[in-house]
Amino acid sequence: MNKEKLKPKLFSVMKTYTKEQFLKDVVAGIIVAIIALPLSIALALASGVGPEEGIYTAIIAGFLISFLGGSRVQIAGPTAAFASIVAGIVARNGMDGLVLATILAGIILILMGVFKLAALIKFIPFTITTGFTLGIAVTIAIGQIKDFLGLTFVNSPIETMDKLLEVFRCIGTFNWQALVVGMVCLLILIFWPKRLEKIPASLIAVVVGAAMVALLKMDVKTIGDLYDISSAPPKFSLPVFSFEKMSAVASDAFTIAILAAIESLLSCVVADGMIGSRHNSNMELVAQGAGNIASALFGGIPATGAIARTAANIKNGGRTPIAGMVHAVVLLLILVSLMPLAKLIPMPAIAAILFMVAYNMSGWGTFAHLIKTSPKSDNIVLIVTFVFTVVFDLVVAIGVGLALACVLFMKRMSEVTDVHGWVYLDEENRTADNADNLHFKNVPKGVQVFEITGPMFFAATEKFGNVLFDKSTKVLIIRMRSVPAIDATGIQAIEKIIARCKKNGTKVIFSHVNEQPMKIFKKSGIFEELGEEAFCANIDDALAESEELIKNR
Repeated sequence: MNKEKLKPKLFSVMKTYTKEQFLKDVVAGIIVAIIALPLSIALALASGVGPEEGIYTAIIAGFLISFLGGSRVQIAGPTAAFASIVAGIVARNGMDGLVLATILAGIILILMGVFKLAALIKFIPFTITTGFTLGIAVTIAIGQIKDFLGLTFVNSPIETMDKLLEVFRCIGTFNWQALVVGMVCLLILIFWPKRLEKIPASLIAVVVGAAMVALLKMDVKTIGDLYDISSAPPKFSLPVFSFEKMSAVASDAFTIAILAAIESLLSCVVADGMIGSRHNSNMELVAQGAGNIASALFGGIPATGAIARTAANIKNGGRTPIAGMVHAVVLLLILVSLMPLAKLIPMPAIAAILFMVAYNMSGWGTFAHLIKTSPKSDNIVLIVTFVFTVVFDLVVAIGVGLALACVLFMKRMSEVTDVHGWVYLDEENRTADNADNLHFKNVPKGVQVFEITGPMFFAATEKFGNVLFDKSTKVLIIRMRSVPAIDATGIQAIEKIIARCKKNGTKVIFSHVNEQPMKIFKKSGIFEELGEEAFCANIDDALAESEELIKNR
């Protein structure tokens, strides 16, 4: 992967591009644009910004990420993963703070791609991604209860738990008409794809919902009642940069970058499986970074690869980045010509769409499966990440989840590490069953053999004290064939053992030292101190060397 050049996939596929594929890409792009329109509006509203910002994001980021991306079929735009993060940033730091955070996130993504760091994403445990994904889904769903039930809030809570408490406080303002519209739209979203998949269910839901409110004169809030709708195209705007503002949003920028990287690369992997292709992950990160920077500068919000829209692109014949670029152009045309119609969309319809988005992204089946089958330590990380995402925020959840995963991993590794001495059998203990066992070795008198298994690192320090010997020990053999790695604490433990042996006049021999520990031995000076003869390729050579040392004493 590291040998891959940073070359956009568009430049590669155009070498064999045909007219037939162009027509397929155009059709796929139009269909995906129709799917993306209500989703972009809904996700923008869930993020605490106006409906235009969602479409700006899909246009600007969608076009650039397709143009520069490392995937043939990736469709980018606003996604549910960012909704709670963006809403929090806007509430705390306003749109200027969001613009700065998104630009910084874009820079981080570009640097990750340039320095070929896409592979680092795999070090984020699956339990953490599963936990915060379900947490985000629950957060989105809780945020939509207000509009789905037509409630009127007294306060304007930002945190998820505060929103839930406000729902209970204001349940007396329940609007049954809003619930009817929301339920009709939700049923359309559930059952329409089973009947007619070609026409997006979300589009049908908003049209039916708008028609119900308009024709039946229902007392239901619409987008036009809450937001000023503009059909103006995206305009360039440069934010005011300051160290104070950038510091305030640095953690949010990091979270946006990590989420964008995870979701976009996951979408690429899913797409690769569907079309039998292979994406360039580092180029994709560069494209994601450029797309997010441009989106922020033109009034948009954070963007990343959208799995559902990417899958729709593939199912409708899209096979090159042209489809994603067409999708962006079609959305621009809709924006300048039909955007005023968005004011007719009822808020319960938006809530219903976001309920379905939350359900589809939740991965609740995977979560339940992990709970049933995973070790207790993994389940702790899973549940903690989920709870912290809902109760606090994603920044805290990822930080605590990673810290907890690291601690539990170290505990697990320390339990694997073991130091034990060989059991010596005299002639009386030999039987017909073990006399010819190849595992038994003839150990010269005055020689002790200790075997270390597992990584020698700081969390297993106390076990290194098991290397014990008395004054009769002339040669100490430390067998390290099962030691894959050693750290500074492990080296310190080895140095203490060597010092004790020197004081006792005991020679030390190492058997089967693997590559990484050997490098550390040479770097620390142990190899030079003991000499090459003290490092044997295997236990037989070590025993032979120990016998020779005893003879020469």
